[in-house]
Amino acid sequence: MRHTDEEDERLRLIRRYVTPDRRYLKVGGALLGMSGRDRTKFMKKLGKVAGEISPRELGTLLDGGWRERKTAAWLIAVAGRTVFRERLGELLLASEGPYAGQAYCVALATFGTSADVAPLAAYLDCYLARPDLAYDQEAALGALLLLDAKLGADHAARFLASNGLWQQWIDGPPSKDRDTPDNYREFIGQLCAFADEAAKHRSPRRLGFDRH
Repeated sequence: MRHTDEEDERLRLIRRYVTPDRRYLKVGGALLGMSGRDRTKFMKKLGKVAGEISPRELGTLLDGGWRERKTAAWLIAVAGRTVFRERLGELLLASEGPYAGQAYCVALATFGTSADVAPLAAYLDCYLARPDLAYDQEAALGALLLLDAKLGADHAARFLASNGLWQQWIDGPPSKDRDTPDNYREFIGQLCAFADEAAKHRSPRRLGFDRH
């Protein structure tokens, strides 16, 4: 019976937060293709639900599949719930499934503090050493570069050094045709800007409870 209750709760959360308007597909790069009324409407709804969802509900979604995790990470980013920093870092490093890693990177970059450097650097140390895996290396590097710009730091330098881990990963095998690191930083920056804009639409009643 308990299993049934937990499953019912999970499905309720998915119906409320993940699947409306195919939210789980739209959070991410698809946001940058939105304009006008659609963009404003989506942003307002995202901000609203980010203020409504509870930490317990977010935790339940993070225990789910990639759709739930991706959506939860975006709601965490919009609400600035830094209490989930460690959990997001663990999920990023574990890379247990596809599609959600970029969302973890966006959330960490949106938090924008020196504490958010470590999980991104740990991920890059691990997965840039695996040129056979094309996971979320670009997103993690872009997020780290964005944090460096915000913090006036240079944590990404060691990855980008001549013949450093980034170049080794690019060269493969297999070799990869990738964009420049600055373009990845700009891309993550645009997603973070969307999250920051959406945050303005959260309910004022919940603002005091969202940041830890």
